Amino acid sequence: MALIASSTTTITTLLISLLFLPKFYSSELDSHTSIAKADVDLLEFPLNLEFFEAEFFLYGALGFGLDKVAPNLTQRGPTPIGAKKANLDSFTRDVIEQFAYQEVGHLRAIQKVVKGFPRPLLDLSKESFAKVVDAAVGKKLSPPFDPYYSGVHYLLASYLIPYVGLTGYVGTIPKLQAPTSRRLVAGLLGVESGQDAVIRAYLYEHAHEIVKPYGITVAQFSNYFSDLRNKLGHEGVKDEGLWVRKSEGAEGKIKGNALAGDADSVAYDRTAEEILRVVYGSGDEHKPGGFYPKGGNGNIARSHLH
Repeated sequence: MALIASSTTTITTLLISLLFLPKFYSSELDSHTSIAKADVDLLEFPLNLEFFEAEFFLYGALGFGLDKVAPNLTQRGPTPIGAKKANLDSFTRDVIEQFAYQEVGHLRAIQKVVKGFPRPLLDLSKESFAKVVDAAVGKKLSPPFDPYYSGVHYLLASYLIPYVGLTGYVGTIPKLQAPTSRRLVAGLLGVESGQDAVIRAYLYEHAHEIVKPYGITVAQFSNYFSDLRNKLGHEGVKDEGLWVRKSEGAEGKIKGNALAGDADSVAYDRTAEEILRVVYGSGDEHKPGGFYPKGGNGNIARSHLH
């Protein structure tokens, strides 16, 4: 009888606890999905970069963007400035088109679990890229760098942003609470890492080629771009070009650097603030500019603009 009474008491206690569980649990969830509220802003912030990548790759390969391919995903955000079809060989165009549709999928995947926000205003004009490249090289190039001029130019321009998003995802995962959130970001990170690897592998194959008419090799451009991102991020080395000092290569044994990583070949991480400093080109998350003339969207980005 004592055993039965004890069991009855235990079951009753569990049932009472379950009655209160839904109310408690739901208070920690976003009304849009079953994602923890603490995760929502972290999941929405990457849309800023996913919009950039989707538009740049779509226009580069096809000559049009989300307004034609998936207008519902833009949430009526403004059409990008200056984006256009690039002069790509058939192989490069095929790869970039694949990337483009992958980015459409990324936007949809994120907006399935969080409400998201309208596409921010993006400046993808050749003038915008030229300013970034001039800042990286430390002088005004003549003629101005045009990302749409050739396959090499376009892939060098592509080197500028996807890797930043990759490091952002690495930095986000430890902060996420819900398993669903972590699974989503891990999946996004996997494909973004693959894109970055393809871009770097192509550029690495052409590392010693001189980009005309600048007299600068592909590898030198990559190092300039990585150094600029490190400078703008203000958090030390989180970026590496295609060639590094032997002591900085994998296990301190090699100069080739097809993939970037720390001393243990682990991917670098960046915070949202570091990312904003880089993509704004200002080194300050409070000062929009560069590819985002009016700043990024979402609570994290907007919180730094007020």
